[in-house]
Amino acid sequence: MNVLKRCVFGISLLSLAAVSVQCKNDKKMDTEKVATDEKALVTIAKSEYGTTAKGEKVDSYKLKNQNGMEVDIITFGGRITDLKVPNKEGVSENVVIGFSSLAQYEKPNPFFGALIGRFGNRIAKGKFSLDGKEYQLAINNAPNALHGGPEGYFNVVWKADEVKSGETASLKLSYLSKDMEEGYPGNLKVTVTYTLTNDNQLEVLYEATTDKKTVVNLTQHSYFNLSGDFTKTILDHELTLNADKLVPVDATLIPTGKLDDVSGTPFDFRKPKLIGKDIAVKNEQLERGKGYDHCWVLNNPEKGKTIIAKVYHAASGRVMEITTDEPGVQFYSGNFLDGTLPMPKGGTFAHRTGLCLETEHYPDSPNQKNFPTTVLNPGENYKTKTTFKFSVQK
Repeated sequence: MNVLKRCVFGISLLSLAAVSVQCKNDKKMDTEKVATDEKALVTIAKSEYGTTAKGEKVDSYKLKNQNGMEVDIITFGGRITDLKVPNKEGVSENVVIGFSSLAQYEKPNPFFGALIGRFGNRIAKGKFSLDGKEYQLAINNAPNALHGGPEGYFNVVWKADEVKSGETASLKLSYLSKDMEEGYPGNLKVTVTYTLTNDNQLEVLYEATTDKKTVVNLTQHSYFNLSGDFTKTILDHELTLNADKLVPVDATLIPTGKLDDVSGTPFDFRKPKLIGKDIAVKNEQLERGKGYDHCWVLNNPEKGKTIIAKVYHAASGRVMEITTDEPGVQFYSGNFLDGTLPMPKGGTFAHRTGLCLETEHYPDSPNQKNFPTTVLNPGENYKTKTTFKFSVQK
């Protein structure tokens, strides 16, 4: 072999060796990347939950991340039945009120963990008009209609699809609300997508289209107790609301049409305040709601990135922050929980053992010309998102 050939051959051997080393390194890096991806992956698992009294199969989906957060959602009512988040000691506990059986969810209850529609909150006397035509809804909160009626979205079985993508996992729920169902016009195609991220955020994306002019106001009705102990009330929770105004209500909890300044009232939560601090003071609005059961007018909600509500529980260290692009949030302090509903581990849910923060349009909007519209026309897309972010503060 001449010198040139020996050199070329030697270089080739060296190149092959280098390629071999590079391949091993690439393979190692790929393996490490796969391991990292698997570690970061948010999982979703399906299981059978039960069968309704009508014979409909109901499934449960568990979304779980790597930071101690788990969310269980059933297809009956799209309900969040369990939501575990860590406390300041790293212990994950359930922080939402729920039942242990499907049969209990089928019985009358205060919408525990449910999706609400076609219209969240109250509509005066169950009536509204569109283009001169009046529609009559079921009266299920006399003398008004509440949360879509007695057979609202909380009481139906939704179609479910799993969506996985790296560091998130989603459950996409779909439901066709037929024309004149519960008195509402239009075939409304609704999808609600729950997404869990690996930084302890639960996103709720609402979407809808209609084939006839209608009204839509969707929300989520979980009851939170950040202590993780449902024998305790939420009066020791600290609440902040980014809202300068309140939607005051009449004796039947229907908006008066005015928007009141919260300054100097028990409804001022612009700075952190314990929920129990002013809840028992003499105030006509508090008396009408039996406590807090009102809609706050949010500041700059169209941005959708501003924290509109923050709840902090000092003993556990848990923090919940909410962002939304909705114009209002209904804060409900669990005033009608009365000790008659069973807790999964024994005992009953007592007065004010859970709080709701329902992002939405204002109550009775179809009858209030000065409120942001809830009308949806054919060809339009209803789309809104609310995010619940959990963390700890030591």
